[in-house]
Amino acid sequence: MRVLSIESSCDESAVAVLDEDRGLLAHRVFSQVALHDAYGGVVPELASRDHVCKLLPLLKETLEEARSAPSDIDGVAYTAGPGLAGALLTGACLGHALAYAWGVPAIAVHHLEGHLLAPMLEPRAPRMPFLALLVSGGHTLLVEVVALGEYRIIGETLDDAAGEAFDKTAKLLGLPYPGGAHLAALAERGRPGAVKLPKPMLDRPGLDFSFSGLKTAAQLALRGGGVDEQARANLALAFQTAIVETLAAKTERALEQTGLQTLVVAGGVGANRALRTRLSALAETRGVEIFFPRTEYCTDNAAMIAMAGLWRLKAGQSDGPEIRVRARWPLSEAVAPPN
Repeated sequence: MRVLSIESSCDESAVAVLDEDRGLLAHRVFSQVALHDAYGGVVPELASRDHVCKLLPLLKETLEEARSAPSDIDGVAYTAGPGLAGALLTGACLGHALAYAWGVPAIAVHHLEGHLLAPMLEPRAPRMPFLALLVSGGHTLLVEVVALGEYRIIGETLDDAAGEAFDKTAKLLGLPYPGGAHLAALAERGRPGAVKLPKPMLDRPGLDFSFSGLKTAAQLALRGGGVDEQARANLALAFQTAIVETLAAKTERALEQTGLQTLVVAGGVGANRALRTRLSALAETRGVEIFFPRTEYCTDNAAMIAMAGLWRLKAGQSDGPEIRVRARWPLSEAVAPPN
């Protein structure tokens, strides 16, 4: 089976072609960062309009790179949620139109399911069941992944997601948008221990997260610690360390609670080098296998949507004629396909 996929949930336009036997044949991503930079965040209407402009050229380029004609495509997968409603609709309408024109099934994919299955794109792939730490700009979840569509959320953020906290604190530090990667780069020049920040909710039982208070603590530390470059770097390091240690501690609790021996780390924050190093050390200490997607598959992309779509289509699932998207779509409602 060969699947073409479309990702348009936020501010990346992406298309990919995945072959069941030959693997990923091509994938293209166009980022709208430059478009939204002037506003310090994503403007939904602008994002939707830009997807309309970029998706068809990306489609043509990706099919050419994959050396695939429409007659080679066996199904079309697209992101149906969660995300920005207008942005989602651009990809969903294109996906359904292509599937109708080519006479193949279309399949709606949950964006977070795509992230969970992103490590399956690698030659060394995990096997279910596994524990997943999914950390991105909009989500921070600990998920017990039993099988396709069987996801038990055992921990989640009560307020800001980790990636959102990174971006908001980066903005406080005067760093460019999007700020997470810039904050991590600044943190490399920080002095360990120069700034003390709390590690939220580690003194309480359970697996839930909370990062809004940490963001406030960073804001207060910035006001009281000066604004020279070294002070900013020290704060960036302290902030990153607090998030990394919190994520690692809750992940270790989840491994103990579930007894699972496989850990998957996914989502945009999963590309953070400090987090990867800390979780790799944790996995080694506990004798647990750990899997990371390569960096290009951590952020939003169509390759992961193709993988999820391939699994769903092979399980016998496909869409009806209706075009539906869900701006809010809990992962727990990404139901298992029919037997």
